[in-house]
Amino acid sequence: MRGRSLAAAAVSVVAALGLSTALPAGAVKPAQAGGGPSAAALRLARQPLAPNDGWAAAGSGTTGGSAADDAHVFVARNRAELLAALAGDAAPRIVFVSGRFSMSVDDAGRPLGCADYADPEYDLDAFLGAYDPAVWGRASKPTGPLEDARVRSAKRQGDQIKINVRGDTTIIGINGARIEHGSLILANVANVIVRNIEFTDAADCFPAWDPTDGAAGNWNSLYDLVSLTGATNVWLDHNTFSDGNNHDADQPVRLGRPYQVHDGASDIIRGSDLVTVSYNDYYDHDKTMLIGSTDTPGVDVGKLRVTVHHNRFGNVIQRAPRVRFGQVDVYNNAYRATDEEYGYSLGVGVESSIYAENNHFVRSEDLPDGEIIHYWKGTRITALGTLVQIGHRPAQPVDLVAAYNAAHDPDLAPDGGWVPTLRTRLDPTADVPRIVGASAGIRRLGI
Repeated sequence: MRGRSLAAAAVSVVAALGLSTALPAGAVKPAQAGGGPSAAALRLARQPLAPNDGWAAAGSGTTGGSAADDAHVFVARNRAELLAALAGDAAPRIVFVSGRFSMSVDDAGRPLGCADYADPEYDLDAFLGAYDPAVWGRASKPTGPLEDARVRSAKRQGDQIKINVRGDTTIIGINGARIEHGSLILANVANVIVRNIEFTDAADCFPAWDPTDGAAGNWNSLYDLVSLTGATNVWLDHNTFSDGNNHDADQPVRLGRPYQVHDGASDIIRGSDLVTVSYNDYYDHDKTMLIGSTDTPGVDVGKLRVTVHHNRFGNVIQRAPRVRFGQVDVYNNAYRATDEEYGYSLGVGVESSIYAENNHFVRSEDLPDGEIIHYWKGTRITALGTLVQIGHRPAQPVDLVAAYNAAHDPDLAPDGGWVPTLRTRLDPTADVPRIVGASAGIRRLGI
């Protein structure tokens, strides 16, 4: 679209969307339904990640679908249209997600609940009875017909709610875009941009029971709101992530443990690399951002290079982020840790190298500064320029590593072993709450 005005470009794209035979079946054309992309939205959709803006600017950079021709620019207003827009050939594409819709619906758009996904042989009460630790024990994970039925049920749900994204794609929200009950999957792809979308409540109807997970066992859910696995050069920007109105804290206790139905908000695992996570709003969620999913050296070694900047973490319980192996730059983020269920923010995992700079924390008075960092078998972390505010009192500088070491053993080394260079700006910590408050999350891009 070089050399043409934005207005002319908009007319061209709308015309192409209305007439092109390359449009996937099921994708509604803006000329038919209205609410198509504005000139400003089209401009943003063709915007690549800026040079030096975090790790995703490394290598070949991250351009997403900015090179898409008019025949590969789509608007999706429901599940069917979104899946159709992401299918087809491997050409670069731009997908506008317009308005609010659920992925947990049938092909006719009717809402589906957990009962609709349940295998005929699955029964929760029977499952709880069979795998009660008093009956099954704690030495091994469940096996047998009821576990097989749970797995089949989970697969039925996954087949319905997963959104598989190919490489060279930009997905961008317009008209208050919100995807409910869905899991965006970036698996073994490169060059993807996801912007300006609210993701809520990817609840797992059939979480797995693992009696070997910890001393008392745990329920483990399957679906992240956004999942990167083996993905390279990805930019997640100005999105909002939460559990919606379906909070884990409101779930029942089963087999003596909280029946947790949510997994990560935006997990980055299994050899994913060169990722920038910027200006997103995370709130009311537990397992927020896991970078690296195993303590075992393998595909993650030398990868998991991620930048996390200018995000809001509002009363998330843990993993903001939790890191294994990767060189992760965490700067200019605003944290609020006033919920009584708060666990920690920065998780120092095996062979991780976190560089945390100019982050701002608001915490409750009963939360010691030494709990902001958590030891997950890592040995080192750089933490500079931190300010901590208690309630409405003036923020005070805190050496997070020294505070952790004073309260815990073993000590962490106060040097992450590297210094980031891929940054476009570093704001003073005192300015972070104002900047992030005005900029993070959806509806901040003017579209």
